[in-house]
Amino acid sequence: MNIMEAKQSWIEKGYVDEPIPEGIDLCAEIRKMCKEKNAVILAHYYTDGAVQDIADFVGDSLALAQWSAKTDADIIVMCGVHFMGETNKILCPGKKVLVLDLGAGCSLADSCKAEDLAAFKAEHPGYKVVSYVNTTADVKALTDVVVTSSNAKLVIDSFPADEKLIFGPDKNLGGYINAVTGRNMLLWDGGCHVHGQFSLEKILAIKAEHPEAKVLVHPECPAPIQKIADVIGSTAGLLNFAIKSQATEFIVATESGILHEMTKACPDKTFIPAPPEMSETMGCSCNECAFMKLNTLPKLYNTLKYEWPEIKVAPEVAEKAIKPIDRMLEISKNLKSAMASK
Repeated sequence: MNIMEAKQSWIEKGYVDEPIPEGIDLCAEIRKMCKEKNAVILAHYYTDGAVQDIADFVGDSLALAQWSAKTDADIIVMCGVHFMGETNKILCPGKKVLVLDLGAGCSLADSCKAEDLAAFKAEHPGYKVVSYVNTTADVKALTDVVVTSSNAKLVIDSFPADEKLIFGPDKNLGGYINAVTGRNMLLWDGGCHVHGQFSLEKILAIKAEHPEAKVLVHPECPAPIQKIADVIGSTAGLLNFAIKSQATEFIVATESGILHEMTKACPDKTFIPAPPEMSETMGCSCNECAFMKLNTLPKLYNTLKYEWPEIKVAPEVAEKAIKPIDRMLEISKNLKSAMASK
């Protein structure tokens, strides 16, 4: 059963619109079911604040993968997007992995189809494939090593300087890694619809009004946005910088869900979401991922109640896809140990 067929089955069973009992304490009931079912809730920084607040762990893609790999829960509820659920299932084949909405996809993952990558690999013999974690299980199965925005440079640095590499699917992240490493990786022409929409002109206008504000930029943003950054980093990296920085104002060019955690961690600091090009016509100054915002408390309640939608990955695909993920986690672990010993 493919994603669309599974989603249709999900709708037919009534799980999408299942009414929540009137007067129920959603948070209390969710936590009660987690305890009864030995379930753990993982949430990405880009989900709604209420979902982040009830989660057992909130993080970026790397941290979520690391957490799922070590949890002893029987059920993992992944509040994020579909590829994150697949990654959890690949890492934990014996556990039940649930997502809140099968329609929560990813424009970046969609920009690289497995059959297209296979053809591209055939055109470039001798190249190894480095794939961003924002990819499907089928693409990971064609990959030599997976990276996240947190560890991309470190993983690339682990290859010999003359290694021939294909990097995909995010061309902006790949371009950034090429720039900071001096490499010339072949870049897949893909991108994130959220990070690709930031307005350089509007960010500069905000900067003029807040000259002391630090500009925090995710490497999935286009090069012109990166060039005006005070800091370029992963979601977790930007959060950590904001916590440690002496600055009190920040312009944040990544999905605006991270502002929830930034504000919680630094209540005395001001965080300004960088606006997209269409912010006036959209009636919003934020840049949000509509897929991430499909994760809601009512859906979380019903997902735990019915233990559905469940993520499935074909065993033959999972067997191949686990290798590049394990390699990434091992490289990250070794590099972290080496840095700690210095």
